[in-house]
Amino acid sequence: MHRLKAITPLGGTSPQIDRFDGLVISENVDRALASVAARQGQDVACSAAVLDQLRLPLPKPGKWSVEAAYMAWWMGPDLWMVDADHTDHELLAVNVKRAVGGTGSVAEQTDGWCRFDVSGVRVLDVLERLCNLNLRAGEAGDAHRAVIEHLGCFVLCLETGRKYAVIGPRSSAGSLHHALLTTAQSVI
Repeated sequence: MHRLKAITPLGGTSPQIDRFDGLVISENVDRALASVAARQGQDVACSAAVLDQLRLPLPKPGKWSVEAAYMAWWMGPDLWMVDADHTDHELLAVNVKRAVGGTGSVAEQTDGWCRFDVSGVRVLDVLERLCNLNLRAGEAGDAHRAVIEHLGCFVLCLETGRKYAVIGPRSSAGSLHHALLTTAQSVI
């Protein structure tokens, strides 16, 4: 029998945590992800199904929402990413597909993305140098697309001015991590 061992997006056996004065960058590997796309003309029914079955309101553009075990953020017109704890929701995509039925298309996304939680009093100083978002004017619940080091990413405000999730392609986790570290070192 094979003895396979999962590795993090950065290639480690445990999540990478980098600490600076007033800033912590943490690789967050315990999330299950599934994208939900409402089928043509089914946007209202798809949103209603997710709300009814998962108790999760799908957010409006530029926002994320959370309810109990689930979180979702807006990715584009009639397109959202649903997020949950991987330990409890390893089959998230299957459960979301059951919830939406024929009103939406669901795709497993867990291993397609990497997430870095960036927190601390210096977080805005770092992130404002990495992306063209006005995060100082934002608030918890904001979710934006951004380009960071030529990578299409999502930046979620988890706690106003203090904690953000930076989500990018898993295949570019090393590049995204390097950008975060390099910027932190230049700022702090």
